[in-house]
Amino acid sequence: MIQAITDWLGSEAGQFILFSALKILGVFSVMMFIVAYAVWVERKTAAAIQDRFGPNRVGIFGLLQPAADAIKSFLKEDFTPGHVRKAYYWLAPAIVMIPSLLTVAIIPFGSWIGAQKMVIADLNVGILYTFGIVSLGVYGIVLAGYAANSKYPYIGGIRSSAQLISYEIAMGLSVVPLFLIACGLDVGQLSEGWQKFLTGTGSLNLGRVVTWQACHGWLIFYAPLSFIIFLVAMFAETNRMPFDMPEAEQELAGGYNVEYSSMKFALFFMGEYANMTAAAGLMVTLFLGGWSLPIAGLDQPAAAAWVGLLHIAIFLAKVACVLFVVIWVRWMWPRFRYDQLMDLGWRRFIPLALANIVVTATVLWARS
Repeated sequence: MIQAITDWLGSEAGQFILFSALKILGVFSVMMFIVAYAVWVERKTAAAIQDRFGPNRVGIFGLLQPAADAIKSFLKEDFTPGHVRKAYYWLAPAIVMIPSLLTVAIIPFGSWIGAQKMVIADLNVGILYTFGIVSLGVYGIVLAGYAANSKYPYIGGIRSSAQLISYEIAMGLSVVPLFLIACGLDVGQLSEGWQKFLTGTGSLNLGRVVTWQACHGWLIFYAPLSFIIFLVAMFAETNRMPFDMPEAEQELAGGYNVEYSSMKFALFFMGEYANMTAAAGLMVTLFLGGWSLPIAGLDQPAAAAWVGLLHIAIFLAKVACVLFVVIWVRWMWPRFRYDQLMDLGWRRFIPLALANIVVTATVLWARS
């Protein structure tokens, strides 16, 4: 039996399954750590802006507050109101949380460590997978609003469905110019292999007049309008201020999650920060060079394990910076009115995104 297991682990299929499982476990663990401490950073940031202390009792500087919050969520009574539609009521929190975990599967969080590529699923149509999965998240919020059988959650669910569908279109259109440039739908090639283009072995479509060594794939410099549209759409897709219409505490008393408590409420809370983390990782990969830096030795995959680990650290540092911007905006910007939100999405961003595609395609055609 032991020999059979050893032989299986030594086979190509066994090693693939083993290392895939290790990567899944590692990514999930890191993502849950980021979710927990993004909440801590948000509370500290809000306190600093409002001249308060924030969490400072549990652990040094309140660093153990996320653990205390998790314990409290498990110990609180899991109460199901009698008037709710129970099947949908129980299903909704899981549907909100799962898409964010599936989205990170195609995000390259590093280059290589040994023979292992630091991405869970290296799909050549990764961006299509991403938007297909992201679109499922709205069902959880809509189901939560419907299942609560109450007017405020129902209004929050309706708002969320309209908002997410509207801005998902703009977000999808905003990345089209990037893949016109890259000649493919593989998000991994936006982080690695820029040297291939310079040596003539790659497929980038900008012409040799562009010196990619200057930015190492930081497409924010070549598609700034795409970056702005994607950033604003990210706030809307994650229900963050100034687009937190589905919750809108002052209007809807919490919106779609008002009837939830204990771990079901915690899943909604975790789902929001997990979506933020996944969106930040996607933004870093698409626009900010992924795991690379414009420094010799850190701009391309390397055989040394320590370089691979450093690439992961670079990627996580960039994600942390994007998350801080998202948190900062929440406490500095007022909420949009709902008609302003929809007007911005349909009458401003979608036409701008379409025009951006046409201009990018025209420029690429002229330089070809």
